Amino acid sequence: MLDCAIIGGGPAGLTAGLYATRGGLQKVTLFDAGVLGGQITKSSEIENYPGFFDNTKTGLDFMESWQKQCFAFGLKHEYKKVARVEKVEEHFKVIFDNGEAIEAMTVIVATGSTPRRAGFKGEDEFFGKGVSTCATCDGFFYKDKPVTVLGGGDTALEEAFFLSNICSDVYVVHRRDEFKAAPPTLDRAMRKENIHLITNSVIDEAYGGMMGLDGVKIKNTQTDEITDMANTGLFVFVGLNVNNGVLKDENGDFICEMNEQGQVVVDLKMNTSLKGLFVAGDLRIDAPKQVVSAAGDGSIAALQVISYLQEMQ
Repeated sequence: MLDCAIIGGGPAGLTAGLYATRGGLQKVTLFDAGVLGGQITKSSEIENYPGFFDNTKTGLDFMESWQKQCFAFGLKHEYKKVARVEKVEEHFKVIFDNGEAIEAMTVIVATGSTPRRAGFKGEDEFFGKGVSTCATCDGFFYKDKPVTVLGGGDTALEEAFFLSNICSDVYVVHRRDEFKAAPPTLDRAMRKENIHLITNSVIDEAYGGMMGLDGVKIKNTQTDEITDMANTGLFVFVGLNVNNGVLKDENGDFICEMNEQGQVVVDLKMNTSLKGLFVAGDLRIDAPKQVVSAAGDGSIAALQVISYLQEMQ
């Protein structure tokens, strides 16, 4: 039986593995069927992680050193997709999609969230090369340059406001004539001179070349008129899909407390409502969705696992 099963190989999961193994746990395995490192591996540059300032390295380069460090302290990794987690008496059963299972005294779930795609032409091609879903991560790359924001909710307008303090102009494209954002958020955006609201419109295409995004074509949904915007930065905020499927039982019910958005309710120590089950990173409530924050969550969760196991002895 494992001391701890970690599900998810992004910054939160890897940091949890590092702290758990360095903290003395002998049987710790991380399960992930994707690219180790998480969403940040798709970024072309990293500038906002403390102590790391090398714009010649990509997100994939950045996370490679994390893996080496974790594995050096004894963390094991198995390339398996987890279907769900079950509580069995005083321990857990981690069930994989092929029907196999493994038992663990504790579980840390760090499966994160996935930004929704808008579906326009060129979105996938230029993702990480001009198309972004994180203004805090990538906004500075467009300092004193115009950018486009797609979305009409609170997040889109909040991120547009953030970008307006960095970029020369921010063009917010929304498919309806009214925004879904809260009135105070909308009012603040409307009062900012360099934020321009473009309603009844969608992104028709993102285009560019080998060096990345060159611009976007904006289509008016009422007239079909196309406007060519020569912006090298496009930020898409059309929602997030929280990767919470492993926390559902066979009947589709969640095994721990969740909020209305499908995020896991945790305390400051990453405890869920189910003893021995911890959550870290974007999956939890109020997550800042930053690498440095996810890493902090992972360390806290691992330290709590160690404390929990000690109390059980």
